[in-house]
Amino acid sequence: MDNTPSGIDRAAPVVARRELPISAPATAVWDLLTCVPDWPCWQPDIAEARALTPLTPGAEFHWQTAGLDITSTVYAVDAPRLILWGGPSQGINAIHQWTFTPSTGATLVVTEESWDGAPVRTDPDGIRQALDQSLLQWLLHLKSAAERSTR
Repeated sequence: MDNTPSGIDRAAPVVARRELPISAPATAVWDLLTCVPDWPCWQPDIAEARALTPLTPGAEFHWQTAGLDITSTVYAVDAPRLILWGGPSQGINAIHQWTFTPSTGATLVVTEESWDGAPVRTDPDGIRQALDQSLLQWLLHLKSAAERSTR
């Protein structure tokens, strides 16, 4: 039986969602987000990031943020519309989904993430607030980089 997630865990104790229009083509935004080794160049909250293979279902990539070493597994890819990844770290099981909807002159980017696990259950409200801010920062950095690169 396959236990690969097909989306975030909407029943998890912590779920956060943010969206932001970005004035850049979906392919440009997609290329920025899916080039994992370049994350530290435009996302200052990430200290290191590496992917040894293309981001296809089953591929793993490694990154560091907030003092955590994270290994994420890609669960689904529908370029340049959707990517879903996640995995366990420090007792937290995270699932992170990004969707890209092109419109005239812009791309609506939606990022959603679910967290479950013992550390999350100790303070779900505080952790939800931190995750929400983290998603907002990801989007703001992605917007800035994408709009800079397409000027």
